[in-house]
Amino acid sequence: MKPASAAQIKQALKHKSAAELLELTLRLSRFKKENKELLTYLLFEQQDEEGYRQEVKSLISNDFKEFNASSYYYIKKTVRKILRQTKKHIRYSGNKQTEAELLSHFCKELANMQPSYSNNIALRNLMVRQLQLVKTATKQLHEDLSYDILKEIENI
Repeated sequence: MKPASAAQIKQALKHKSAAELLELTLRLSRFKKENKELLTYLLFEQQDEEGYRQEVKSLISNDFKEFNASSYYYIKKTVRKILRQTKKHIRYSGNKQTEAELLSHFCKELANMQPSYSNNIALRNLMVRQLQLVKTATKQLHEDLSYDILKEIENI
């Protein structure tokens, strides 16, 4: 079965009543955890973007504190998992400031990690890519915010 395009779905939703939309949304939330997380963000956390950023930053920090550092194999797996979760939260928000702040926080935590990321080529390359993404995201922000975030990643 081929899924409908976003435009087709939008047209079909226009003709639904409020009760039908509610039922569709609740049914959608039952199937995937990501759908439920996105609905939670849109309904409860979208109004307080700063609080959302702080909550995700604390999750990132906790994940970096509680990972298996016995070998670089496990470190790489854990760092990639944390990055995947960070990018998922960035996708939910869709805000460039949130993207820049969360990625810069991720890079700061990766830089402070023990053992050092610089001893592993894959982690070093991952850090370089994420720093480049932060710089790209800050280009679309206000000058003051951009300066603050770029100053923060220069210290890394």
